[in-house]
Amino acid sequence: MRRLFLILSVIGMFWTNSTDACTNLLITKGATANGSSMVSYSADSHTRYGVLVHYPAQQYPKGTMLKIYEWGKGRFLGEIAQAEQTYSVIGNMNEYQVVIGESTWGGLESQIDPEGVVDYGSLMYIALQRAKTAREAIKVFTSLANEYGYASSGESISIADPNEVWFLEIIGKAPKKVNGVNINKGAVWVAVRIPDGYISAHANQARITKFPLNDPDNCMYAQDVISHAREQGLYSGSDKDFSFADTYGPADGATIRGCDARVWSFFNRYGEEDMSKYLDYALGKNTKNRMPLYVKAKQKLSLKNVADMMRDHYEGTEMDMTNDIGAGGNVLPYRWRPMGFEVDGKQYINERAIATQQTGFWFVGECRPNVPKEIGGIFWFGVDDAATSPLTPVYTSSKAISKNYALGNGSMIEYSPTSMFWAVNRIAQFAYLRYNHIGKEVRSIIDDHEKARIAETQAIDKTALTLLRDNPAFVSEFLTNYSVNTANSLFEKWKNLDEYLLVKYIDGNTKKQNPDGSFKNNGFSPQIPPTPDFPGYSELWKKAVKESAGARLLMDKK
Repeated sequence: MRRLFLILSVIGMFWTNSTDACTNLLITKGATANGSSMVSYSADSHTRYGVLVHYPAQQYPKGTMLKIYEWGKGRFLGEIAQAEQTYSVIGNMNEYQVVIGESTWGGLESQIDPEGVVDYGSLMYIALQRAKTAREAIKVFTSLANEYGYASSGESISIADPNEVWFLEIIGKAPKKVNGVNINKGAVWVAVRIPDGYISAHANQARITKFPLNDPDNCMYAQDVISHAREQGLYSGSDKDFSFADTYGPADGATIRGCDARVWSFFNRYGEEDMSKYLDYALGKNTKNRMPLYVKAKQKLSLKNVADMMRDHYEGTEMDMTNDIGAGGNVLPYRWRPMGFEVDGKQYINERAIATQQTGFWFVGECRPNVPKEIGGIFWFGVDDAATSPLTPVYTSSKAISKNYALGNGSMIEYSPTSMFWAVNRIAQFAYLRYNHIGKEVRSIIDDHEKARIAETQAIDKTALTLLRDNPAFVSEFLTNYSVNTANSLFEKWKNLDEYLLVKYIDGNTKKQNPDGSFKNNGFSPQIPPTPDFPGYSELWKKAVKESAGARLLMDKK
């Protein structure tokens, strides 16, 4: 019955509007072009507002308490002891270049502690404020969950620093009350280090199966992760055959299709191993044919490679969403929720790609091993759907953030004309109407912007290194100003782009332009354009309309 709950609840997620699902890509330094560890993350939720948080480093008197509010919901959970010293955090990355992301997979209802005080979201940001390495972050995350009680369901957590990338999976212990006290307070978990030169990913499906029991350099785990499963009647086999995912987060075809398929897409593009042999698994047709937790990268990935993978819609694969009439007349690689639908008594499901319309924010964290702490890593940050969202570079040594990305500037139910989240959403919503035209142009502008910023940060690094040698007191101010001003400039550019796209693509047509990008006029008045282009619809759409309308639209030849 406990396993049945998980399967039914996750399937229900796809057949309803409750699809708060995230994607993480994990890339070790040996698999990147510049030797940086990287983690990317999209915080996907229909209720999450995209902002860049900033927690400055602080000192607190001994005995200070920290109030915990559930991340994304605002529900008060309780208090924990505050650390006497915290580190600076920009977004999901701290001054020591530790970066953390997550994806939720739920798990068994029996493992949820209704009295837990620390939820996964709060633990991410607390760990960032207290840890100098990925290993320390794992310790902070899991020890606080055990001390105060874990208030969330099953999670996959990405944790990286300049030298290591770790994959943590965690779920609460089944509560057990003795004299009114929960003696099972805490969580069971496993953390696996991704080997250098390899890549991994997770997307709302538990993925750690069997793991080494005596290799602390590469695998850490809760000492009762297996015994707790036995106590709950979830597992009866040998320790060596224990699978964390199959025990605490079992999958079925629907969850694999909606979740692990995104991992397959990443591995398929950048893994050295032939991933076609796992296609039946990704399609949810052969649940026993599990993919490996990680694969060797077939090339050195650049920052741009990783960012663009977050914009993936299964292009060129069997799950390409532009190849059926669901794409409409303008080749839209999205499907609105719910994902599942029923026709003639049979259930069907639309694909759920990495790029999705309900993203609140997303990032690529670049943890750089050969850069001094005073300069730090670069937190490349964006809001809303990654496919129509530009990244802006934020140095982790920054002391401030752009007001256009700041918490408090608008919300999901409060429009703000100075919010980057709303500026990006305006363009995305317009692009969805004619994706093969408007979306294509937006993507071209994003590519030009990001390539320019990547080249620019290389020059900024050199200047910062010179300042660090000659005038170290000015390094932080220099990098803060660069990060804030670059984000502010991007906001202004996106506001102007919104206006430009409306003028160019209004009413389903496309205005003609001069080679310099200005709009053509009719030769008589500078305010009147010539007849615009009418690009029409895709051939797939035309054929579908013909079949649907039958003879009603047929024009007889005269």
